[in-house]
Amino acid sequence: MIKVILGIETSCDETGAAVLERKNGRIQILSNVVASSAQLQAKYGGIIPEQAAREQLKSIIPVIEESLRLASLAQGSSIELDAIAVTQGPGLIGSLLVGVETAKVLSLVWNKPLIAVNHLIGHFYANWITDHLPGVRAHLEGVIPQFPCIGLLVSGGHTDLVLFQDHGKYEYLGGTRDDAAGECFDKCARLLGLPYPGGPAIAAEAAKLKVKSENLPAGKAGLKVKLPRPMLEKGDFSAKGGPAYGWDFSFSGLKTAVLREVEHLKITQQFSNLTIQQLSYEIQQAIADVLVEKTVKAAQKYKIEQIMVAGGVAANQQLIKDLRFKIKDLRLKTKLHVPPPNLCTDNAAMIAAAAFFQKETANPLNLQANPNLSL
Repeated sequence: MIKVILGIETSCDETGAAVLERKNGRIQILSNVVASSAQLQAKYGGIIPEQAAREQLKSIIPVIEESLRLASLAQGSSIELDAIAVTQGPGLIGSLLVGVETAKVLSLVWNKPLIAVNHLIGHFYANWITDHLPGVRAHLEGVIPQFPCIGLLVSGGHTDLVLFQDHGKYEYLGGTRDDAAGECFDKCARLLGLPYPGGPAIAAEAAKLKVKSENLPAGKAGLKVKLPRPMLEKGDFSAKGGPAYGWDFSFSGLKTAVLREVEHLKITQQFSNLTIQQLSYEIQQAIADVLVEKTVKAAQKYKIEQIMVAGGVAANQQLIKDLRFKIKDLRLKTKLHVPPPNLCTDNAAMIAAAAFFQKETANPLNLQANPNLSL
């Protein structure tokens, strides 16, 4: 039985390695190391794939060595691995190759089973990590998700709604037709002159905006602009409660609306720190409104009492606050599961956690990175 797994994650600009242990039905982090090139990427306003991969080549071995060292310290003795898990895809091909090829070599040299993990599924399994390193916030509900469960994945590259029936058994309900929620945050932040990554930058500006009540509807708190809520307008939902467009999302129209508003404000010389804060508030609220409405409607339609959120945008506190408020407002019995912020963004702990629930192992001689891997 596999009890201890080394996870490796290099799908984008992060280089991660983590050692997790499953004991008495609980998954515990023994180490979780992440080397990020985000500061370097921020200089260019976004990720340059070749540059990210070069940084990962420098970091991968030191990061793995550090994760093994910390895991041994946590155990009080040298750690004995049972398997190696690695992100196979999706992601940037250069970055994926760094992790996959390293994992293949380690699997052969150490004679350990190799488990290939879908990065998107891995994000959801951050919700199954029940014991965290000191100082890390626990889940909102304090327990692992139960099946069936609605899963919302929101990140820089993906916005997907999934119905999970069991481990390895799920139905894809819908996803973005264009920009992902995190991508929309990044692009809107650039339009406002805010730094990368855009999600935290917009959240910080929105927090500066003082309104009379946080419970006032968006656009009613003295704001000068009202942005669209894509696919939530009249007629977007059928009479039976399901969305007329399926459970899909679209955020490119929101980005375009922000572009036009910024251009108008600059032409009329009204673009200021205050309008940046107002737009940030409205951008964040528009994205949250769409995600919350569709996720909760999906839970209602399929009569599901468990919702789990995953991905980098899950670290957005306004989104989670609105989800909790919506569930309470509708008097639903739904339980909400959200990883702590440091497990929302890309990390190797989630990859190792997902591997515990996979039955199949990969052949280290044949495994190939797949940048287009889907749910």
